Amino acid sequence: MARDDTYEERPRRRGRKVLITLVVLVLVLGGLIAVADRIAVGVAENAIADQVRREITKQGAHSSAPEVEVGGFPFLTQVLDGRYERISIGLRDVQASVRGDAVAMPKLDVDARNVRASLDTIRSGQGEVVAETVDGTGTISYDSLAKLLDRPGLALAEQGGRLAVTAPVDILGQRLTVTGTADITVGKEGQVALRFNDLNAEGLPNLPLARTLLNNYARSISIDVPLPELPFQLAVREVWPLPEGLTVTADARNVPISSATG
Repeated sequence: MARDDTYEERPRRRGRKVLITLVVLVLVLGGLIAVADRIAVGVAENAIADQVRREITKQGAHSSAPEVEVGGFPFLTQVLDGRYERISIGLRDVQASVRGDAVAMPKLDVDARNVRASLDTIRSGQGEVVAETVDGTGTISYDSLAKLLDRPGLALAEQGGRLAVTAPVDILGQRLTVTGTADITVGKEGQVALRFNDLNAEGLPNLPLARTLLNNYARSISIDVPLPELPFQLAVREVWPLPEGLTVTADARNVPISSATG
């Protein structure tokens, strides 16, 4: 009896069509889930940004609109698990009052890791939200520091990895340009200590009194800079000069950030 190849081929073709249809459906479903996931992330990021903006205002500070990014994928599984890999908050043009003067911080980047928050907390905005670690990196403009020192013509900048100063000074009736560098340390209370111990001035008279006056000027501009209160209980750990400003790193552990997540 002759074999009907056409009859056998039809089930195979139908099977391939069913398989292709299933693959397409899976891809479409996966795409829809991915889109929903990204939409949920956007909603969460906007909500966090609003809360951060309110908290900054409460502290008497100002900044541009916070830039928030919730890391980790997929986001929806993090919501169900109640643990978020990373929440990054970027603040720009931050200003806060210190002793009546505005300390400008062109940028402050905060990175919270392993953030714990239940689904009910996220949904209701009530409850405890805790970050296992929080790290921050900020930059203080040299112009702001110079204003705190309050010496006409004084300018600060990074030079060879150190904080350098240039300033006009009258010594024994002569207008001289003083130059030098500062030692920078972090105090127990989080203040940044600037100590100008090695200043020189070209043309300085070779007299003990001239050197004494120069040393007195160095002491007058050696101050403890009280930093504005940082969010999320961040404690300053290190400070070093960079071309764009004095860079500050801070961290905290097991930090309640409920107010930052609504």
